Amino acid sequence: MPSIKDTRHQMVQFVFPEHANTHGTLHGGRLMDWIMLAGSINSSRISRGITVLGATDSIDFVNPVKVGEIVTLDSAIEYIGSSSMEIGVTAHSENLETRERKLTTHSHLAFIAVDKDGDPRRVQEEIVPADEGETALYNEAGKRREQRVSKIGRRDEQAKNIIDETEITRMRLETTKVVLPEDSFYGSFMSVGKLMLDIDETAAILAMRFVKGVLVTGSLDELFFYSPIRVGDIIIFKSGITYVGNTSLEVGIKVLSENILTGEQKHTCTAFLTYVHVGDDGVPKKVPEFRPETPEEKRLWKKAQERKDKRTERLKRLSELAS
Repeated sequence: MPSIKDTRHQMVQFVFPEHANTHGTLHGGRLMDWIMLAGSINSSRISRGITVLGATDSIDFVNPVKVGEIVTLDSAIEYIGSSSMEIGVTAHSENLETRERKLTTHSHLAFIAVDKDGDPRRVQEEIVPADEGETALYNEAGKRREQRVSKIGRRDEQAKNIIDETEITRMRLETTKVVLPEDSFYGSFMSVGKLMLDIDETAAILAMRFVKGVLVTGSLDELFFYSPIRVGDIIIFKSGITYVGNTSLEVGIKVLSENILTGEQKHTCTAFLTYVHVGDDGVPKKVPEFRPETPEEKRLWKKAQERKDKRTERLKRLSELAS
């Protein structure tokens, strides 16, 4: 039976101009794509088959990555349940000239092993911690899994929730796309990394329209996936601005999948992303003033402020790790 160190896997990516935003730094959605690809590869190897992402903890970006740098993504499986796996992924950037290495983000993801029909299947492997350090990681991963159980257990109920909460916001955007074979990881399931790239792109367009300037992705809040998306489905992205601060803003985006043969729609996930307005020098700039007016906007605003407070604490802890 493997220990945590036995499951370690490293993925290295060169940052090309095609991966960058208009500011010349790595697109946040692209990095999320790589993080989830690293997790998908690792979980698929250990489970010997298809896996889908069930949930991800919040992902906060503490240092920008520039074109020409290298991104190293180190992943390890920290806990295995009957059909789920808890995976930690740490991303670092490296400047080729100075060899300076910086922490970009650290994330935890929960993958579920599924069969070709999308139903959970049993994972035969078990993780056996090799030492005290691994035991601590194992126990923490087990706690995260328990905290997610109640929410993941409501997947079928949440998958039916196709009500668009963003329609009550004044600043909103809706886009659609069809899922092609190139969007799949393997089999008929859409790659969750490709989905995150689309989510970030749609939310960023709305945010840029509001700010009328350059933005960088600051964070993705805790996210649960309720229904997988298959090749041939139509995806509907419904986004709205839920909070505006001094130099940043939050965008909420609800993702629905639609079976083009039956017309049935399902709720895949609802994501909350923050963006920071920056100048040419990379320094944060003020965003236009915006205040909630309707009771619905005020309700969304209050929830966003609660997320912002938690985000501030997370960034503080992550910055301490990066220093």
